[in-house]
Amino acid sequence: MSRGGRTKDRAEPERRCLVTGETGPKQGLIRFVVGPEGEVVPDILGRLPGRGMYVTADRAVLEAAKTGQFARGAKGKVTVPDDLADLIEDQLARRVCDLVAMARKAGLAVAGFEKVKDWLASRRVRCLLQASDGSERGKGKLWTPEGARYFDCLTGDELGLAFGRQNVIHAALSSGGLADRVVEEAARLKGLRQHDGGKGVAGKED
Repeated sequence: MSRGGRTKDRAEPERRCLVTGETGPKQGLIRFVVGPEGEVVPDILGRLPGRGMYVTADRAVLEAAKTGQFARGAKGKVTVPDDLADLIEDQLARRVCDLVAMARKAGLAVAGFEKVKDWLASRRVRCLLQASDGSERGKGKLWTPEGARYFDCLTGDELGLAFGRQNVIHAALSSGGLADRVVEEAARLKGLRQHDGGKGVAGKED
């Protein structure tokens, strides 16, 4: 399987995107609800009460949704933040960093070239993470095992936050529920960042 490749699980719940009209797994969509004042609110965790509206986790599609699709989906007048895509990107970046940090504390994640290389050699890697701003030459010395996932949607500073360090270029997660959650959220974050390269450290301004 190629980097970032994904095998669809037919048991996954599916929803229809407001903009594209395409149906796909919920994990690839962003859920929205309408707040008490008629504002469109992103529900990254999928737990807010109310009728959900779904949009593909892609910056261009989210921008298109602001032109009227949310109002049609809500069947009424709504207000949409001008910086909606940026807000979602920040929330997803923090979410991915938090999940990686949880995996690290559980002993399910490592950082550093040599440690990641050892895990790759021992076939422990479920997900390979490399910093978007890291050296391509250095990153190219590691490989994504067959059946594993690869993401480079976090910066070195963001990966550093997850591991309690200043900067991390190479990281890996072993198999397990936490790794699966990282894969899901990182895939959504990638959709927000593939058009602009990302804004920088999660929760901080450049």
